Amino acid sequence: MKTTGNIEFHPATSRGHADHGWLDAWHSFSFANWHDPERMHFGALRVLNDDTIAGGMGFGTHPHDNMEIISIVTEGALMHKDSMGNEGVIKAGDIQVMSAGTGVRHSEFNPDKEHRTKLFQVWLFPRERGEVPRYDQITLDPKDRLNTFQQIVSPDPDDAGTWIRQDAWFLLGKFDAGRTERYAIKRAGNGVYAIVVSGSAVVQGQELSKRDAVGISGVDALDISVGKDGAELLLMDVPMQLN
Repeated sequence: MKTTGNIEFHPATSRGHADHGWLDAWHSFSFANWHDPERMHFGALRVLNDDTIAGGMGFGTHPHDNMEIISIVTEGALMHKDSMGNEGVIKAGDIQVMSAGTGVRHSEFNPDKEHRTKLFQVWLFPRERGEVPRYDQITLDPKDRLNTFQQIVSPDPDDAGTWIRQDAWFLLGKFDAGRTERYAIKRAGNGVYAIVVSGSAVVQGQELSKRDAVGISGVDALDISVGKDGAELLLMDVPMQLN
């Protein structure tokens, strides 16, 4: 059993930051005007943006292609409209997936003029390029992630959560103080990028506070110890080799 592996520690303060007034964005990997050659991607994980959108504001229609895009709304709501004919509201607790494939255009905005929206938006390189675009949106029960990891994304349409066109699994867990967990990597050769949504934890020996993250590869499992105030964690189990 491999126990240590390769560890990349990304403190919250090391992320790129852009405050546009209507949008306050933190970038774990190079994005838009923030470029760090040492922070281009973690395996198939290309973008992890931690966004806060002001009331009534949002992104106008813009294109994407050949990317698996996952949006995890943690506060408020997000109105979505795309060139595939999908239109609706993604609320806190919902998971949205858009496989951009050969190309799709969409817009996203906060429909509530009085309150902010907070979300993580994640981009993964797809397993194959040039696929037909697809869209999915699901609502999960947050109670199902108390003191366990709730799967929210996988490669299998018949598995829990929603699915994407990549050999990747996303999981959310909210744990009480002092708990210990062991997470088994889903696929040989995958690594895990873990971010602390709230609270604190020690992941594979690395101490993490709120919004700190760690990328770990070359292991079969992760050992996790939850801090004194509890912790909410997002795990992204992704291929380390790109096609």
